Amino acid sequence: MDAKTLKTYRLATRRGRAALGAALTVLALFLGAASASAAVLPAPATAPQAAPASAPAAATDAKGKTFAIATDTTFAPFEFRNGSGDLVGIDMDLLRAIAANQGFTVDIKSLGFDAALQALQSNQVQGVIAGMSITDKRKLIFDFSDPYFDSGVQMAVAKNDDTVKDYAALKGKTVSVKRGSEGETFANSIKDKYGFTVKSLADSATMYDDVKAGNSVAVFDDYPVLAYGVSQNNGLKIVTPKERGSSYGFAVNKGQDADLLAAFDAGLANLKANGEYQKILDKYLAAPETVKQTGFVDLLVNSFPALMKGLGMTLLATALSLVIALVLGVLFGFFKVGENKILRVIASIYVEIFRGTPLLVQAFFFYFGLPQLTGQPLNVLTAGVITLSLNAGAYMTEIVRGGIQSVDPGQLEASRSLGLGYVTSMRRVVVPQAIKIMTPSFINQFVITLKDTSLLAVIGFAELTYQGQQIYASNFRTGETLIIVAALYFIVIFILTQFSNALDRKFNK
Repeated sequence: MDAKTLKTYRLATRRGRAALGAALTVLALFLGAASASAAVLPAPATAPQAAPASAPAAATDAKGKTFAIATDTTFAPFEFRNGSGDLVGIDMDLLRAIAANQGFTVDIKSLGFDAALQALQSNQVQGVIAGMSITDKRKLIFDFSDPYFDSGVQMAVAKNDDTVKDYAALKGKTVSVKRGSEGETFANSIKDKYGFTVKSLADSATMYDDVKAGNSVAVFDDYPVLAYGVSQNNGLKIVTPKERGSSYGFAVNKGQDADLLAAFDAGLANLKANGEYQKILDKYLAAPETVKQTGFVDLLVNSFPALMKGLGMTLLATALSLVIALVLGVLFGFFKVGENKILRVIASIYVEIFRGTPLLVQAFFFYFGLPQLTGQPLNVLTAGVITLSLNAGAYMTEIVRGGIQSVDPGQLEASRSLGLGYVTSMRRVVVPQAIKIMTPSFINQFVITLKDTSLLAVIGFAELTYQGQQIYASNFRTGETLIIVAALYFIVIFILTQFSNALDRKFNK
């Protein structure tokens, strides 16, 4: 093979690989990350007695290892944030006690139930504990531990509602359930008999608020979750007896991490034998710590440290994303106004993909889908920054293109007629005028990107909105907490916008 043929072959190979990679990326974006439906199930209003256990089980091959374990964000009393911001609850205490008993360590990732299951299936984590019901359908995908809790379902209504006392009173009305939960399964099984409509929502706190707002008349939820919420002044009251539910289990991917699963079972047996299991249940179910009603100022003071941490993560992700997006915007913007047809096509494809798909789908793809395709997990900050950068970069590309094309073409022609080259004419004549046109749009995109960080809460990125969700999930003061979160966003965006406008006036006057 002569040198010219070899060069042509190598070029074709590189182009073929690039085209294949682009095709796979486009296909994956449209398919999205595989979502897993799942159910989160709670424990009893009165702590159950531990089943008798035989001799303590021995430690397993998990000893000395560290495992990433995903969980829900808002499922008290199984997992929730206490007043100090620590992740606690039956599942959390049980997992940590088992890890200590069996000599392994855990890295707990609070993602939300659906996101936790997607993280497990994409091998971002090795296990999930989140009040997850053991069902035949889930057994096709996951391997489960021995059951660690028996669930049940109850119905609750607003505290001041005396009209709905049983299922018959639901005819023609709407009830709320948590998506993928045992409560959803039970409500759907009786809705035709009693003639009501089922509305599925993301978490318990949201569906409680839906009832208090009058959008639903009742909720169906796991009875320990309802009982705990009532004890924490969630504004509801329980009106029906417990319906029998299924059992909760710890899950790993099918055929994987058998050492972790064996360690969990062995540790669970040991905790039941030494009485620690029962103590954990009693701590949250027999005599839960009641939240004291405090004023708005106290809520603000208590929430401030967590919210400031979230705000810091918001600003970090925004700053990193905007720097990368600006580079992408300038690069692809010049591609779109350049004379090279191939580069114009590449820039157009990039813009169409990231402007034509929802940011939420992109976030799921980069955090869950991409690791499945490549086998390389991404941490949540990296996935979030990639998502925001590529999305904002597509919009900045159009800002750059529009700014350059808004400059009178005669400016470029005049500079070229004076003997200046194309690059010099663009750099000294066209671009300085285009920057003045583009600056307001850049400031607007900056604000949009900062607000878009809130969408990353769905993949467990601990930004400002995520921290707000953690707070109202445990104190059930949703409205007041969201007012504080919104005020923080407004203050930060207002200050940064004024600063940006001042720079614009100074350098572009």
